[in-house]
Amino acid sequence: MSHFTEAFDGAPELLPYQDQPRQLPAAAPGKVGRLRLGFERRGARTVLADLYREAPLLVQQALYWDEAMPDLPCVFVVSTSGGVLQGDRLDIAIALGRDARAHVTSQGATRLQEMDANFAAQTQQITLGPGAYLEYMPEALIPYRHSRFVSRTRVCVDATATLIYGEIVMPGRKHHRGGELFEYDLLSLALRAERPDGSRLFDERLLIEPQRVDVRQAGIMGPFDVFANVILLAPREVSAAVHAATAATVAREAGWAAGATRLPDDAGLAFRVLGMETHVVRAKVREFWASARREAVGCALPPEFPWR
Repeated sequence: MSHFTEAFDGAPELLPYQDQPRQLPAAAPGKVGRLRLGFERRGARTVLADLYREAPLLVQQALYWDEAMPDLPCVFVVSTSGGVLQGDRLDIAIALGRDARAHVTSQGATRLQEMDANFAAQTQQITLGPGAYLEYMPEALIPYRHSRFVSRTRVCVDATATLIYGEIVMPGRKHHRGGELFEYDLLSLALRAERPDGSRLFDERLLIEPQRVDVRQAGIMGPFDVFANVILLAPREVSAAVHAATAATVAREAGWAAGATRLPDDAGLAFRVLGMETHVVRAKVREFWASARREAVGCALPPEFPWR
């Protein structure tokens, strides 16, 4: 419990949500999920050498289905619950050793269930050693009506490593009954990146409280519904090539806008997409991801699964 207490100390947006659920209290046994993944390079490929899991988080095994990168273990994070519930506390740790490569995603969208007490929280620790390469691209986050979710991600990446980290945030169940757009209470997503010696690269934080601030304002979401944030941490020559190939575009008729910006200290790039529909935003994220992979490891992305 102290791990989560420390992670969310100093978060004033959580003060209104300290009441306990009528069911299990927050962080009670059965509401704390933990997942630890450790990847190591062994011979011609990377293996999932360390795996620890506590429900509702689950990983079964690494799969090698990427024909362009047959040495790449692909791991699906599975939830054994019906979504993220009030009082849930989730902790994910992913570590890659020297020259290890991995692709980590989720089984499907993360559904933040409707809440009437407390909040749900997640911490993530991602560590990349020299020459490591990680694609961490979970499916979309769907905040249901009155959900409250806070996430804190800490990244420690060697200067020679590459991380592609993506988030897609939906406005809610857009097509549920009469529509459920921005009816959640709180979404707080923070990321800190640093080098192995502890020197900080940058901090960023996304705080959305639709019941307090109109997200339709210019400079927030405006007319758009879906938001994506992709962070590329990579050697300077990789990020420079990706940036040169990524044009800032506002396609009003097609319903999307996108652009990339350089991160401090030549750490990499932040790529942002706004769109009306999830599939449009996902397609733009995939284009950026393909460019980053091509520049970092010289390989193409495999075709999308036909059911996507």
